[in-house]
Amino acid sequence: MSRSRLPLRLILLGLLAIAAVVVVWLAISMVNGLLEFYERLLALPLLLRIPLIIIVAAAIGGVCWLAWKLLRPAPRRSGKRKTDSLPDRPTIEARVADLQARDADASSLQQELHELDRRRLSGECHVALFGEISTGKSSLIRALASEAEADIDVIGGTTRWVKHFHGNLGDGRELVLADMPGTGEVSGSQREQLARDEALRAHAVIYLVASDLTRAQDAELRWLAGFGKPLILVLNKIDLFDDDEREALLGAFASRYATVCRAIVGISAGGAERFERRLDDGRVEQVRRERVADIDKLLDALMQVTSGGAESLEPAREAAVLASVDQRSHALAQQVAVRESEACVSRYTRRAVVGAMAAVAPGSDIIIQGALGTAMVRELARIHDVPVRELDVENLLARLGLTIRNTTAIVLAIAGNALKAFPGLGTLGGGVLHAIAYGLAFDSLGRAVALTLAEHARLDQAEAEQTMRSLLTEPSRERVERVARVVIDGLRHRDRADGDDH
Repeated sequence: MSRSRLPLRLILLGLLAIAAVVVVWLAISMVNGLLEFYERLLALPLLLRIPLIIIVAAAIGGVCWLAWKLLRPAPRRSGKRKTDSLPDRPTIEARVADLQARDADASSLQQELHELDRRRLSGECHVALFGEISTGKSSLIRALASEAEADIDVIGGTTRWVKHFHGNLGDGRELVLADMPGTGEVSGSQREQLARDEALRAHAVIYLVASDLTRAQDAELRWLAGFGKPLILVLNKIDLFDDDEREALLGAFASRYATVCRAIVGISAGGAERFERRLDDGRVEQVRRERVADIDKLLDALMQVTSGGAESLEPAREAAVLASVDQRSHALAQQVAVRESEACVSRYTRRAVVGAMAAVAPGSDIIIQGALGTAMVRELARIHDVPVRELDVENLLARLGLTIRNTTAIVLAIAGNALKAFPGLGTLGGGVLHAIAYGLAFDSLGRAVALTLAEHARLDQAEAEQTMRSLLTEPSRERVERVARVVIDGLRHRDRADGDDH
């Protein structure tokens, strides 16, 4: 082993010596070159020396800048919401108008925009009281606005709809307070959505809790913070905690939400409490007692948050409402696109079946009619607002047409089974069989294209081909029967036309 290692070590030492000699030689050559360049530079006239120095300095600077661009670390992406990506009012209004023109029920979106304008013009400062069921929201409303008459029930869920009350701060300024349904209420998904929408419409939000935040509350609080409006996290019922518990909770809130909330305070909103009292004679009586409200810290936080008035808080409120309307309008547009795509595919499938009954001979391959296929794809692209090129449509139809030809036998077998559900059709010959198969192929083509446009917002040929193959080889019974009925209607129409001719 020692003898075998000795030559290897000698080889490595020799290579290192050669490398060292090469490096030294290169260094000496570079120094000599620089010295020679310097001597020649000094020998040049001043008029030539200065431009040459500028050119060399620029070349060195360019090399250094290029190296910095290539080698610098990639900047970290921030997870914050980009304000420049927020939708603008004209774009949203144009989309809502387009939805109304397409017979979509966009009345709630229009009402939301009207309410946005109404609140802005009124100049009132709106504060939404947000929180889960039984955290004491209605009691806090009564403490902030003396005229509020909201029923309180110990089992929770009293507030069914959003109610607005006018309250006053210590400096005389008026606030419009929104008492909203409690989130997390049983069978209260609609009321929960009402509360979320009202929180977005408000200039500021009070997030009320009665204990440590759950995971859902934490996510909800951070979601609201994403809209950039002032948040006040309020721990209610602090009179039910001892000093150590109260300080521990508020300290935990401060460490977790100091960058999320504008203020974090503890209060006691008051309200009624019920308990049982056992008398000396053994009887038990129900006692109802009003708890004393202590909300001074919350009032101070509200005065600080709203010190600039509604006008200073309007940009964040408008951005939140527009973002909500934008999201809802996109969802509605998707529903409309699905409905219109379904109608488009059905319409072109009917045309294709009628043409196939007249032109397709038994035993021939099932092929896509170029004009009908191109027209359907282009209309589906228009419905989904996806620009397409003529070449892309042609390539897509050529690829899907090959898929149809490769699955002709399977589709014909499925069509044959469909005929069994309609007694008497089987005696009409192979033309009917091919018509049903052709209808299934065209229906699958349209659905595959519509699905890839909806999911990818482009003509994804591979995705469309995979989807179409699945739709062709495993069609639902409802689709097969629908296409068969289209064929039956076509036959009846043709028979009536023949009878009229005779």
